[in-house]
Amino acid sequence: MLTIIAAAAENNALGKDNQLVWHLPDDFKRFKSLTSGHYIIMGRKTFESFPKPLPNRTHVIITRQADYTVSEGCKVVSSLQEAIDFCPKDEEVFVIGGGQIYHQAINLVDRIDLTRVHTTVEADAFFPEIDLEKWQLIFEEFHSKDDQHVFDFTFTTYQRK
Repeated sequence: MLTIIAAAAENNALGKDNQLVWHLPDDFKRFKSLTSGHYIIMGRKTFESFPKPLPNRTHVIITRQADYTVSEGCKVVSSLQEAIDFCPKDEEVFVIGGGQIYHQAINLVDRIDLTRVHTTVEADAFFPEIDLEKWQLIFEEFHSKDDQHVFDFTFTTYQRK
């Protein structure tokens, strides 16, 4: 199964200057819980936004840079299709960003795990629109802002119809 996992604002904003524009510890916990032990597909800029590779995950990094090298435990490929083909067919694989990769992947994935952050922010990377003619909301869990979370947010899961 191929799944997109993302956090996006009400205006589909993902981030600005290759950084997230919020800090939501519960979203990080959900991301870790869902992706641990799995293959994660991402663009080069998303990979470079991490201080180091994420533990207990196989990183598949998409870049057009032919001479791009990364640490052990990471695979470099030149296209989304090459990334998908590299991953085992019988495992869940997560597409984790960035915006360009999400736009390429949305018509290929089976599921979307989206944290909807209830705010509108300025951004330079955006999540694609979810076409409700093609996607069915199958899970929704609202979380109120608190001392660790500046914004209200909702965990959602969409399944392809």
